[in-house]
This record gives sequence, structure tokens and C-alpha cells, in this order.
Amino acid sequence: IRDEESGYNKNLFCIPKHYEEDLERVFIPHGLILDRTERLARDIMQDMGSQHIVALCVLKGGYKFFADLLDHIKTLNQNGDKSVPITVDFVRIKSYC
Repeated sequence: IRDEESGYNKNLFCIPKHYEEDLERVFIPHGLILDRTERLARDIMQDMGSQHIVALCVLKGGYKFFADLLDHIKTLNQNGDKSVPITVDFVRIKSYC
């Protein structure tokens, strides 16, 4: 996102009430994030070929993105020509302890 990017008017989105006063604009809409996440899943599947995928999630902040990414990878895995084994694990960063 460029510094001069003005984003989107927050009135175009359903904003939770507890964020309304704190939020001025939306820079990246949720649909765009989902689209980019799906693209990343496709790139991972293409780059990994038929190799075993080890997916490692950094807990707390990364969980939702990780879950969405894995959902896309699983969908591609189920609907593709080949099935790639996936191992999932989680770690906590020391600063969270």
C-alpha cells in the first residue's frame, strides 16, 4: 500500500460498533485478503509439487490467517489431480509467554 493511498470509506463496510469511533478508513477489504490468501495457497501447492507440506502457525495473531490458508490448501488438495500430505503444528513466540 502506498503512503498516499486513501483507502475505502468505512461506511462501505459492516464495522463492529466497538471499532466505529477508532476507525477512519479501511485500507484492505476482507474480500481482497481472502483472494490473496487463496492465491498464496495456489502458489504453495504449485511450488511444493507433490512434496509433503509442513505448515507451522505462530500462535495468537496468526491463527485466523493460518486457518484460512489451510482451508484453501485443503480445498485445492481435494479438488486437484494429486493429494499432498500436510502436517500442521503450532508454536508460541517467547514474547507471548
